[in-house]
Parts: sequence; C-alpha cells; structure tokens
Amino acid sequence: MVEPLYEVLARSAFVSVSATLVASLIGIPLGTALALARVPGRSLLTAVVNTGMAVPTVVVGLAVAMVLWRSGPLGDLGLIYTVRGMIIAQVLVATPLITGITMAALQLLPPELPDQLRGLGANRRQLVVRMWIEARLPLLAAAMAGFGHAISEVGSSTIVGGNIHGHTQVMTTAIVENVGRGEFGVAIFYGVILLGLAFFVNGLLVSVQRRGLSWQRS
Repeated sequence: MVEPLYEVLARSAFVSVSATLVASLIGIPLGTALALARVPGRSLLTAVVNTGMAVPTVVVGLAVAMVLWRSGPLGDLGLIYTVRGMIIAQVLVATPLITGITMAALQLLPPELPDQLRGLGANRRQLVVRMWIEARLPLLAAAMAGFGHAISEVGSSTIVGGNIHGHTQVMTTAIVENVGRGEFGVAIFYGVILLGLAFFVNGLLVSVQRRGLSWQRS
C-alpha cells in the first residue's frame, strides 16, 4: 500500500524536529562545558565530539539497533522499528555537530569576557546565559545544522526504523525505496522537498544573521 505523501512529510518533520530539540538540550550545555570548563578529560571528550561529527550515520544506526534489538540491553522497551527509536538515533547523529559548533562559537568570543562578567558580579548561571546571548547566532546555526543533518540522513533511519509504510517511513528512506523500484517521480518529489527545506533553513539563518548584525550596529 502506498502511503500518502503528507504522512511521510509530517513524520519526517516530527522525527527530525524532536531529535533536534533533544540534541540541542544536550549539545549546547555540553559544548558550553567543553568551551569554558578546565577539567580532567576535557581533551578526550573534545576528541570524542569531533569524532562523532564524522561518524557515518549508518554506523550510528547499527549501534542503536544493537542496543534496542529485542535481545539487546534495551530490547524490553520495544523501541526498535518505532518512531521513538528513530528519534534516539537522530539525536545521536545531531548532538556531536551541535556540541562542536557550540564549543567553537563560545571559544571565539573575546577571552576576557568571562572575567569581565565575573567582575560585574555575575554568577556561573548568569555568565553562561550572557555568553549564550553573545553567541546566539552561531548557536542558532548549530541547531539548524543539527536539524539539517538529522532530516537528511538515511543510514540510521533505515536500520532503526525499518522503513515500514504507515509507521516509520520518512523522506530519505522513501527516496531510496522508490529509486530501487524504478519510481523516480516520487523519489524526485521527495528530493525536491529536501532541497527546498535546505534552502529555507539556510535563508532563515541568513535573515536572522543580517537582523542580528543590524541590531548590533544600531
């Protein structure tokens, strides 16, 4: 049975937006800690994050599937071949990217800024919030990059979700399936949607950056 296009689009958006929100809640604080904290193991954690940014998504999917498989450590939760399982996989795909961009963005801020804020009486929470405000445009870019990485990946979605019609099929897995069946029209349609989404996200980011620069100059 062919699944309605709008259902695939809606599921793709739900999975990727949910994963991006969770990945941002993890990645931005983690990137902040790696940028500001001087703790043992920081170099190792940074190396892990940088490695995670380059790990193929199919490898992430394999690792998640092994954990969620019925005989795996979390098999009793019944998350394999589910939307929730796909969200978990995409969180692992997007989090290293968001963490790495956050860390780099905060490290590019003036090095004297933390000391200035402490001198003004800012506590740790106020210091972090102020630095987030100063780096708000790169942090927004980090979240958008995470979303783009999540919605465009196919490896983990295929392995963890199984591309089940009416249940776990998303745009990228639908493209692969339709190309395999020689139905290029549907595949091209989904491809155009993904390209349009990429242009939209990029255009939104550029618009926000321009407004931010205009606000700073004024």
